[in-house]
Amino acid sequence: MGSWGTLGPALLSLAGVALGAGGSIFGQYLVSRASTRQLDVQESAAHRAELKNAVLKFLGIASQVEMAALMRPVSDGAADGAVLDRLVDDLWLAQAEIDLAARSEPLRGSAYRFAFCLAQAVRGEMADPSALRGPQAQFMDAAYADMWPGRRRATGDPAIPR
Repeated sequence: MGSWGTLGPALLSLAGVALGAGGSIFGQYLVSRASTRQLDVQESAAHRAELKNAVLKFLGIASQVEMAALMRPVSDGAADGAVLDRLVDDLWLAQAEIDLAARSEPLRGSAYRFAFCLAQAVRGEMADPSALRGPQAQFMDAAYADMWPGRRRATGDPAIPR
C-alpha cells in the first residue's frame, strides 16, 4: 500500500498532463478549422467583388456595343466604323477580364459567346437583334453560378408571394 501512496499521485499527475495536452491539441484543431473557414469566406468575397466588377464592366460595354449596332446608319461611314471598332475592341478586352477572373468554364464560354454575338451584330451579320437575349441570359446565369456556387437563382417576381 505504501507504493500506491507514492505512485498514485505521480500517475494522476501524468494523466492530467496527457489530458491537458490532448485538450490543447483539440482546441488548436478547432481554432485552425475556424480560421480556414474564415479565410475561405474572405477569399470567396474577394472573388465575388473582382468578378462583379469585371461583369459590370463587360455589361456596360456590351450595352454600348448593342446600342451602337442597333443605331448604326445604313451607310457605314469611316468615323462610325472607327467608333464601332473601338467599342468592339473594348468589349473583347472586358471579355478577357472575365476570362481571367472566372472560376468556371461555363462563365468563360458564355461570355465569349455573348461577345461573339455582339460582334456579329455590329458587323451586320445578325438579322434579328432579339437573338442576343439568349446568349445574354446564359451569360447572366453563368455569372450568378460562378459568384454563388451551389445557390439556385430565384426566378419570378419577388413582389408576388408564393
